[in-house]
Amino acid sequence: MPEVDPAFTALPLDELAGAALEALRSLPGVSYGDLRVHRDRVQAIHCREHDLISLGESEPLGLGVRLVLDGSWGFAATSQLTPEGARVAVRAAADMARLLRPLLEERVELAPEPAHRETWVGTVERNPFDVPTETKVDFMLGACERCLEAGAKFAEFYCLQVQENRFFASTEGSRILQQRSRLHPVLQAGLVDESGSGRVETMRSTARPVGRGWEYVEAHGFPEEAERMVDWLREKLASPSVVPGPRDLVLDPSNLWLTIHESVAHGTELDRALGYEANYAGTTFATPDQVGRLRYGSPLMHITGDRLEPHGLATVGFDDEGVAAQRWDIIREGVLVGYQLNRQMAQRFRLARSNGCAFADSWSHLPLQRMPNVSLQPDPERDTTLEQLLSAVDEGIYVIGDKSWSIDQQRYNFQFTGQRFYRIHRGRLEGQLRDVAYQSRTPDFWGRLEALGGPSSWQLHGAFNCGKGEPSQVAPVSHGCPPGLFRQVNVLNTRQEGGH
Repeated sequence: MPEVDPAFTALPLDELAGAALEALRSLPGVSYGDLRVHRDRVQAIHCREHDLISLGESEPLGLGVRLVLDGSWGFAATSQLTPEGARVAVRAAADMARLLRPLLEERVELAPEPAHRETWVGTVERNPFDVPTETKVDFMLGACERCLEAGAKFAEFYCLQVQENRFFASTEGSRILQQRSRLHPVLQAGLVDESGSGRVETMRSTARPVGRGWEYVEAHGFPEEAERMVDWLREKLASPSVVPGPRDLVLDPSNLWLTIHESVAHGTELDRALGYEANYAGTTFATPDQVGRLRYGSPLMHITGDRLEPHGLATVGFDDEGVAAQRWDIIREGVLVGYQLNRQMAQRFRLARSNGCAFADSWSHLPLQRMPNVSLQPDPERDTTLEQLLSAVDEGIYVIGDKSWSIDQQRYNFQFTGQRFYRIHRGRLEGQLRDVAYQSRTPDFWGRLEALGGPSSWQLHGAFNCGKGEPSQVAPVSHGCPPGLFRQVNVLNTRQEGGH
């Protein structure tokens, strides 16, 4: 296993844990307590055309203490990484718990979890923070230059890199040290229609955010893709506008992942189903009373949650409550069978164990129930290819990449667009279309799923910035899926819908 960053292990972690746990155990009425120390190394590079536009670096560092006192949560955080700082945080968390106690409708109880004393490090071949910044900037400027040489009117490359270190210790005996790295490289180019329409088209590369290192950026093939992007843009500008109406759709994994994220992954967060997110991000039509009987979609639909997938953005060894990473079913044969849980919710529903979905994006934030990697599994019976899916369509559209999206407060009505759209005619691709969006209701859409690609077509996509909570937090999450064939989904013409 790779070594944890020595700069993090050099912090007084044992002293902080000892002071916090001693203070927690000395407080009457405390049934549970934990300490989290977070250090995030963050670097954001933005290049445009021939210039470095911005280079931002930060290293937030601090600790958070959480406790259950007389059945009430308390939380406090500090950037003072000293034993006394930890003790002060414990006292402040206890004060908060006492303040909130009269407001409680039910006592906080946590599902059991064994104590863990382990170190976990995510697999990275080349830590992005070991690569000289000048090397990364030169690479990014080179990709922008290739776009311009190919004819792009503008080009930019943005890359966000994070190394996350966490230390966790609890009154139950856990002591966990973790490190993971991730990056999100985004190359984008644009063209202007020279025929007089004034239309501008932009396009992003097919690179995706990953729980990997700089080796992913170097291996993706950005310089070559830069030229192809400009060719795709020229074709898109010259392509016909889509005629709206029902169409068979083949959705590439680069598009389908976002539909999974919005209509399924957010829709099966138990805190949302219980109404905890109603103020900020809405509720969900998939309520707990429907577990085991809600027909979410086609029998082909098998959705899992996990924190185990190699290079997943939500992959960890343990969540922020010390629960070991797992994999479980959320939707099986098209039926809702499970939710994403933390320890409090697991206990409330009398489940034996949490499935490890607690996460805080900072030492200064309380862990929330947050999304794991939520994925659509491929066809288990045959290794169906993309070409075979396309061949089953007489007239339809093949959608690649994600762009804009919209979904209602119950994760029910939605519409999505993409980066590129190809007409499918008699099983073959026949040039691009433009102004395409697809619209449906979640159970209707997933009920129209007729075929899936096999294991060799499965890809892992995702996002760095899934938002939730008040105060708002962001979390990285991946979604794996194969391409899927959906019959007779309503297609909109975005220019017509926009009144153009």
